[in-house]
Amino acid sequence: MNQREDDGAGGSVTAAGSVWQPLHLRMFRTLWLAQLVSNVSSWMQTVGAQWLVTEETGSASMVALIQTAASLPILVLGIPAGALADIFDRRRLLLISQFLMFVASGLLAVLTALGHMNSYGVLILTFVLGCGNALMTPSWQAIQPDLVPREQIPNAASLNGVNLNLSRAVGPAIGGLIVALAGSAAAFAVNALSFLVTAAALLVWRDRREPDPLGAERILPALRAGHRYVRHAPRIRRVLGRSLLFVPAGTALWALLPVVADRRLELGAGGYGLLLGAFGAGAVAGAALLPYVRGHWSTNTALTGGGVLFALAMAVLALTRVPWIGGAVLVFAGMSWVSALSTFNAQMQVTTSGWVRARALAVYLTLFAGSMAIGAAVWGALAELLGLVITLLAAAALMAIGTFFSWRYLALPDTNLDRSLSVHWPAPNLMLEPAKDDGPVLVTVEYRVPADRADDFVEAMQEFGLSRLRTGALTWDLYQNGEDPEAYLETFAVASWEEHLRQHSARLTASDRAIEERARSLVDPTKPFQVSHYLPARLGDGERVRP
Repeated sequence: MNQREDDGAGGSVTAAGSVWQPLHLRMFRTLWLAQLVSNVSSWMQTVGAQWLVTEETGSASMVALIQTAASLPILVLGIPAGALADIFDRRRLLLISQFLMFVASGLLAVLTALGHMNSYGVLILTFVLGCGNALMTPSWQAIQPDLVPREQIPNAASLNGVNLNLSRAVGPAIGGLIVALAGSAAAFAVNALSFLVTAAALLVWRDRREPDPLGAERILPALRAGHRYVRHAPRIRRVLGRSLLFVPAGTALWALLPVVADRRLELGAGGYGLLLGAFGAGAVAGAALLPYVRGHWSTNTALTGGGVLFALAMAVLALTRVPWIGGAVLVFAGMSWVSALSTFNAQMQVTTSGWVRARALAVYLTLFAGSMAIGAAVWGALAELLGLVITLLAAAALMAIGTFFSWRYLALPDTNLDRSLSVHWPAPNLMLEPAKDDGPVLVTVEYRVPADRADDFVEAMQEFGLSRLRTGALTWDLYQNGEDPEAYLETFAVASWEEHLRQHSARLTASDRAIEERARSLVDPTKPFQVSHYLPARLGDGERVRP
């Protein structure tokens, strides 16, 4: 993939000032604090559920199913939830998700307090909680660029990483204390109340997106449009590729850290909590250092350095038996983890067009959740088969190999795309009046290109073709006239007239416009290009012509 496919137009987006700067913005701060409360409470919920199942069954497999029940919904529902978040009012979807999770946690608390809850009930209601989280997460991620100025998006992504890791470090400890003092029902009740806190914060926020003049997309075409966009966006594919080379290998640390604490470092539950705290401290430090790193290193260099550091941390953790060394390397692992995930998240947010942002983020979140879930199971099985040390060293080696491959073949340019809306195509002037569902629609564009510009034109049109495909085209081709070599014909097909109108009104960006202008600057200016729209031919009774 050549560089020009990714860069487009627009200036560089760098982290402005301190990483804490987005917290000076009232709406971001309010939602960030509400989410911190919710994330901490969710970990308390997990501890309470695990303890309840452990007391009833003592089965390790049943306890492990709690994590499966919580994470499975994002794998199944994440991408449809992303489409819903792009189609409907995100505030309303977020409030619905909070209500769903409040009801599930409330039922858990009440039934547990009354003594009517068993392990299967815990799994079912945990699954319902996971469904609420799957509905919420794409919308929550998609609204972040609306809460802060564009130049602060990387800092906002870093703070969201701090939020997750702080809650991971603090939540289990608080949950364990509450369960010990008041039982699992109390942990469930606190979690239920946390959703009311988030809902209250959402009540003062509004989804300020302009309504689509063509009305809301339908769910199935919206899903297909999201798939096309991700498929034909080179930089998004690179971010997804890098995350798939980082997260599954890094998951070995999360999956095996309790075993490391117990068998290698000979620490109890309190010591394991301290190790999580060291990782969380590293995450906070990493977030604080990210503006400095971004100011002095390229994105590719920073991600490469973080991957190498994480691999070294896993290797040292595999070999050491000294608790303080284990804690020290976890600080560096936390720095690397939050740096990589914050960069991936920020890249997804600033690279994706607003009309499809939640769908693209849903693909990323689904791959992330799947990598964590499958990776944990694989590393756990390998540790049983090969031993803890060999498995962690293998994970470290895989991380190092993946980091080298990413650095060599999946570099992320530092020039960012300008994804502001651009309505620059003229309205089609047709003699026929197609219905919105008429299609497929074939669009042709005729160009005349001087021979000395032909190579540059064809190269520029390759990039232009990706823009057509991202914004709705099913197919795209460029032809050269055999009898008249300076004549070129561009063709692309769109599923329906409505989809083509959406290209005109809501899907093109300033970056797409720059790509288009670069290609058309090479056309013979004395012979303007000609655009034609072809609709399915029909017989007199309106039936489509078919062989």
